[in-house]
Amino acid sequence: MHAGTDGGIPMVEIKALHKSFGELKVLQGVDLAVAPGEVVVIIGPSGSGKSTLLNCINLLESFEAGTVRVAGEWIGYMPGSGGARVKQPENHINRMRTHIGMVFQQFNLFPHMTALENIIEAPIQVLDLPRDKAVARAEALLAKVGLSAKAGAYPGELSGGQQQRVAIARSLAMEPNLMLFDEVTSALDPELVGEVLAVLRQLASDGMTMLLVTHEMGFARDVADRVVFMDGGVIVEQGAPAEIFGNPRNDRTRAFLRRLQTH
Repeated sequence: MHAGTDGGIPMVEIKALHKSFGELKVLQGVDLAVAPGEVVVIIGPSGSGKSTLLNCINLLESFEAGTVRVAGEWIGYMPGSGGARVKQPENHINRMRTHIGMVFQQFNLFPHMTALENIIEAPIQVLDLPRDKAVARAEALLAKVGLSAKAGAYPGELSGGQQQRVAIARSLAMEPNLMLFDEVTSALDPELVGEVLAVLRQLASDGMTMLLVTHEMGFARDVADRVVFMDGGVIVEQGAPAEIFGNPRNDRTRAFLRRLQTH
């Protein structure tokens, strides 16, 4: 498919990642590499660490041990002498975050701004993009997500699916190298899910590197280059969609998929 397998630098490289909330160990030594242009879908039961893994990639959550690199650059911490870690300065972390787009279950749009204003805000404020260029970029992205006619609409005037498509356009306006999607369809009415998935399919075909946490198994089967099954804070199994859905090797994967089919 569109995955880069030429042995170059991974877009994402996670090694021995550990994250706890108090006594609860949420990530227990996760290793994952994602190639440029690869679409990786993460599935698994609630509480398995999927969302926390995404949050660690752009340091929305700090982590106790392990390393994360995006496009070859350390995120948050870099290895120091004698196995210690050195926390990176905030300005470096913020610079790295500008290259990583993230879209959540909740749309998080500014309610007092139109769709267009929501999209141009960060490029102008963070990237110092001239307003006319930011507007041109936003208009192109609204066209891409099928919402050209809604540029002047406020979030309260948009359906959930439309708000989520604006949120995706807002992330893309920063021209990220990597997009993270955390259950972006789970707050939507069922009939609105398809319009958001169509945008994600288009991004995949455009070659955007994507990591998605989703319960949409049909979408995962169609779009993913690789499916990763997490449970109990570890990656239990990963492989091509046909392998994971058609012939999972691990008992926990089989049990999870069986449960989904009976719901």
